[in-house]
Amino acid sequence: MAVPFISEVKRTHTCGQLTKEQVGQEVVLFGWVQNRRDHGGAVFIDLRDREGLTQVVFEPDAKEAHELAGQLRLEFCIGVRGKVISRGKNVNPKMKTGEIEVKADALTIFNRSEPTPFLIEDSIDTAEDKRLAHRYLDLRRKPLQQSLMTRSKMNALTRSYMVQNGFLELETPFMGKYTPGGARNFLVPSRLNPGKFYALAESPQLYKQLFMVAGFDRYFQIVKCFRDEDLRLDRQPEFTQIDVEMSFVTQDDIFTIIEGLIQKLWKEVLNVDVPTPFMRMNFDESMAKYGNDKPDLRFGLEHIVLTDLIREHGEGGGVPLIWEAVQHKGIVKAMVIPADKALSRAESDKLEEFAKQAGARGLARAKVGEGGEWTQSPLAKTISPALRQAINQACNAKTGDLLLFQFGRESLVHTVMANLRVHVAKKLGLIPEYGSGGVWRFLWVVNPPLFEYDEDSKTWAAAHHAFTRPHDGDVEYLLTDPGRVKCHRYDVVLNGFEIGGGSIRLHDPKVQAEVFKALGIEEEEARTKFGFLLDALKYGAPPHGGIALGMDRLVMLLTSAESLRDVIPFPKTKTGTDLMTSAPGDVDERQLKEIHVRSAPPPAPQK
Repeated sequence: MAVPFISEVKRTHTCGQLTKEQVGQEVVLFGWVQNRRDHGGAVFIDLRDREGLTQVVFEPDAKEAHELAGQLRLEFCIGVRGKVISRGKNVNPKMKTGEIEVKADALTIFNRSEPTPFLIEDSIDTAEDKRLAHRYLDLRRKPLQQSLMTRSKMNALTRSYMVQNGFLELETPFMGKYTPGGARNFLVPSRLNPGKFYALAESPQLYKQLFMVAGFDRYFQIVKCFRDEDLRLDRQPEFTQIDVEMSFVTQDDIFTIIEGLIQKLWKEVLNVDVPTPFMRMNFDESMAKYGNDKPDLRFGLEHIVLTDLIREHGEGGGVPLIWEAVQHKGIVKAMVIPADKALSRAESDKLEEFAKQAGARGLARAKVGEGGEWTQSPLAKTISPALRQAINQACNAKTGDLLLFQFGRESLVHTVMANLRVHVAKKLGLIPEYGSGGVWRFLWVVNPPLFEYDEDSKTWAAAHHAFTRPHDGDVEYLLTDPGRVKCHRYDVVLNGFEIGGGSIRLHDPKVQAEVFKALGIEEEEARTKFGFLLDALKYGAPPHGGIALGMDRLVMLLTSAESLRDVIPFPKTKTGTDLMTSAPGDVDERQLKEIHVRSAPPPAPQK
């Protein structure tokens, strides 16, 4: 007689729950067959669900169940009923349930499985493309299930913490008006408004400021955002952020709230105590020492800026290329690889190839010999002894150390040296290829410039957005020296990843008008682009500020995942495609006509 599983016989435990405390109890388990072993009489399987594995044995004395067990294959979805018994001395210490097994007296097969395109195991070498094409199978694997379960826990912890601190969870539209920002938007044609387009929100920035104008005081949202950008290891076209905005606060107030949230997440998820307050570093110091505004502080290898030193010695101390870089407003940087971390000549040559891949023309090097002489370097032939000695002193270089140099356009030098620093650290084993290595280095990068100069257009652009509050002492330079203006913008950084960023907002209409002027935005243009927000700020807008934390990156770091794709249930590839559903896909002409869009073929490749 068939046992009425599900309708009457309900699941009693998960597959990761049973211990010796349940020995003698009758239990019901549901799940998937992880593996099967036939020992010439008894049939053994490991039954899997999201919580773990339980060994189940089918003995010949349970005739119907035993016969049906002979049909079981990997990934069959089944239900079993039986008694928990001790495994005696045959304990499996690798399993939470390793002290027991279930002796089954009833079995049902809910659904059979065809042979899967890859094994459902913790560690596999199957190509990612194949796994993404069958993501529903990939998600059965324990590492991915644990990552998503951790993510779910982080969502719950975040909501609990924010509500306890007086925040309201409020929603904002996904589809809004396009406003100029730092990222390219996805556009959505409007069927009801021919020729008009919505923009998918790259963030709830303007709406959350309107919540402050409306008097809600403290807002948060775990929200999906969209950016049509080139993808990389830690970027997806749709992503999730913990969005926060607060009224009547200083920068320090926001830091305190966010540090408390991070403390809670690390304690509850990893049982790690994160010390607060986090270290703070000025943007200019971060760029000088590390080449970017998201430095990894788990290791040294700091950069040394030599530009002023080169000027002091005139004409590059005998090295024309260095002097040319300085004369053209470039910079000169060095980095020291200590003698006790010595690289071979071949390994040093490979560093130059890496630098070229990062955009450099080459990588100048010098090995410090006895008495401070330079060897293995073309610079040694022409550099003046005085400059060589000064550089050695500035770099605190010792015998056997290897000096690496970059000089030229400031932005390129910073980028190359920042990438080189991390590459060398991984090569020397100072940090793992991915993951934290159990070391967590948090910091706030503060006081960046309000504007960035665009060399192509020869104009100033907002480094973050046009509503960031400048430092009060720098307001006088908005129109006369924009590059000098620092602002109340901040990033929270962990182990070389920016995990969040925000700013104190501008709520003073007079200063806002000057910022627009500095950006070359006339009043009419400002009203066209931001009119609804400018109007709102006129009606008693409170001082306010906020931040957004990247939830995907937080989960990636907390779980030591290799990429964002390992912590997002259904991610896109590097080209923005979904291999499982084949999105983006074609639409027929009728659909395009309904939304008043015409599809143009891509231009033919140039010969």
